[in-house]
This record gives sequence, C-alpha cells and structure tokens, in this order.
Amino acid sequence: MKVMIRRSPETGLSIYVPKKDLEEPIVAFEHESLWGGWIKIANGWVLDLPEMAPGTSLPITVNAKKRGSEEE
Repeated sequence: MKVMIRRSPETGLSIYVPKKDLEEPIVAFEHESLWGGWIKIANGWVLDLPEMAPGTSLPITVNAKKRGSEEE
C-alpha cells in the first residue's frame, strides 16, 4: 500500500494512508533510519518499509507492506 511519511514538530514522525484516509503517529521502529525494517503506528498496525538511503528527506511516499495481511 502507498503511504506518506512526514515529520512535524508537534507530533514527530507520522504516516498517512490515503486509501484509508488514516493519519497516525509512528510509535516504534526497528531501525533509527526507518528504512528496511518495520514501523508500528498508533492504531497497532505494523508495516514493513523498503530499503532507502539513511538520509532520505521527508515527506516521502513509499510502498509499505502491512504485516499479517495479504493487502498491499
């Protein structure tokens, strides 16, 4: 699924899923750089993010895969 990741001073890192019209803060992540590991968002979803360079600037739209689901 396509998701947008952004950083804001008020909420820190957050994710927006246009297909679901869902915006949630990122509450945990596998790697400090985010890329190539999982992230957990406030509603409980765990998403796998693609490999990208550590200094990739935000906001960015990427394809993420929801764990425990066949949905893409």
